[in-house]
Amino acid sequence: MSGKTILYVEENEMNRKIVRDLLKRTTYTLVEAHDGEAGVAKALEIRPDLILMDIQLPKISGMEATRQLRADAVTANTPIIAITSFALSGDEQKAKEAGATAYLAKPYSPFDLLNLIRKLLPEA
Repeated sequence: MSGKTILYVEENEMNRKIVRDLLKRTTYTLVEAHDGEAGVAKALEIRPDLILMDIQLPKISGMEATRQLRADAVTANTPIIAITSFALSGDEQKAKEAGATAYLAKPYSPFDLLNLIRKLLPEA
């Protein structure tokens, strides 16, 4: 595929499958990482066009991973959508302070996610 690359950093296989299935019929190429540490390493390696970052991750949190990615010139300007299932008051503000471009609370409609992705990263 010659589409733009999206990195999805998410520990839950079922959540990754939902996004994998959602993006199957698009021109996007999906790459996955299962924890924050692997997500940062993969982002620096492949230089994705957009990152979907779960906030609750093993090893390092999605917030910390986002901060690390923002501090590196390679990923400093890559759009990052922060996703969380434990949405608390103020979480969106914290995610944006960490460097997230956008924020989405679970449960969400897969089509809302796809629309947000397309808004930040139009298909080729």
